[in-house]
Amino acid sequence: MKFATKTIHAGQEADQTTGAIMTPIYQTSTYIQKSPGDHKGYEYSRTGNPTRTALEKNLAALENGKYGLCFGSGLAAIDSIIKLLNPGDEVISTNDLYGGTYRIFTKIFAQYGIKFHFVGMDKLDDIKKIINKKTKMLWAETPTNPMLNIIDISKIAAIAKKHNLISVVDNTFATPFLQKPLDLGADIVMHSLTKYMGGHSDVVMGAAICKEKEIAEKLYFIQNSSGAIPGPMDAFLILRGIKTLHLRMERHCENAKEIATFLNNHSKVDKVYWPGLTSHVNHNVAKEQMEDFGGMVSFNLKGNNLKDAIKIVSNTHYFTLAESLGGVESLCGHPASMTHAAIPKIEREKTGVVDSLIRLSVGIEDVSDLISDLEKALKIV
Repeated sequence: MKFATKTIHAGQEADQTTGAIMTPIYQTSTYIQKSPGDHKGYEYSRTGNPTRTALEKNLAALENGKYGLCFGSGLAAIDSIIKLLNPGDEVISTNDLYGGTYRIFTKIFAQYGIKFHFVGMDKLDDIKKIINKKTKMLWAETPTNPMLNIIDISKIAAIAKKHNLISVVDNTFATPFLQKPLDLGADIVMHSLTKYMGGHSDVVMGAAICKEKEIAEKLYFIQNSSGAIPGPMDAFLILRGIKTLHLRMERHCENAKEIATFLNNHSKVDKVYWPGLTSHVNHNVAKEQMEDFGGMVSFNLKGNNLKDAIKIVSNTHYFTLAESLGGVESLCGHPASMTHAAIPKIEREKTGVVDSLIRLSVGIEDVSDLISDLEKALKIV
């Protein structure tokens, strides 16, 4: 089954009772048992729900995995994955990391004795230097948020296997349409389904997908025991969004290319971060492991003036100033004060998240309108 067919059919079956072509929303908390233990696979909706099951099967198929698990948010998925570890264990992650991930690592799990190291994961020697007997996991995010750095998944996975570590890849920005980390050797792929997978800015959810039964069983236990699961209506919305994932991602990528080229030639722009530009430091790696280069574009301004950046993001029309990303509508954000405010200034600036950095989630509108919008906003400063 090809990818575009999977988005519509994988994990989906017509309702046997009514013949409904769309997966029903099983809005129930519990299930009838003819005798104790006779529940035909469902007993309580925290443990399992048919709508959620259909989505989990669909996600596993899209990522070429065997097991899919859905959670109440992307951070709930991260929370469950880190719970695979024990006090005293250590994790190596990228130093260019989504602020929410950084926060849960350093402010929540660090309190329970798990140690986190943050390095530029494009430099493999830096990773190898930190690995020790306590290291249990490598956590990669690629493309990274918001600098759009590219990490070589196959090389990270090889290091993990050599040292018997769990390798995790946050695939939120790319989606399985653009890259499949499990095929490149990763153990777990994680998503904020809130973003491109849902695609319509109307639901919050996360997911984890893997191939190994042992990892899956541990995650299922954590999912059920911790209870951070999504409701059936949310699962239905993500399933509906995924049906057009391939079409949306094609347009996101096309528009992002036009936007990145426009910004790259603008006199007020200092640097543009988009993996599709040949000037991108890891363009060749992106070209090798991705089908296209995604709909996220970041840029900073000449002079690095904070007030100028705020003026720009506050004076766009089609690029709406808002948190999140990956919807059909274009969004803009100021990472230093929004998504990455949890990261100390001295740390975020080391990775390029400077005061004038602006992050764009390029939507699927007419690209000429989007370019005109940015052009008008840039004239203000």
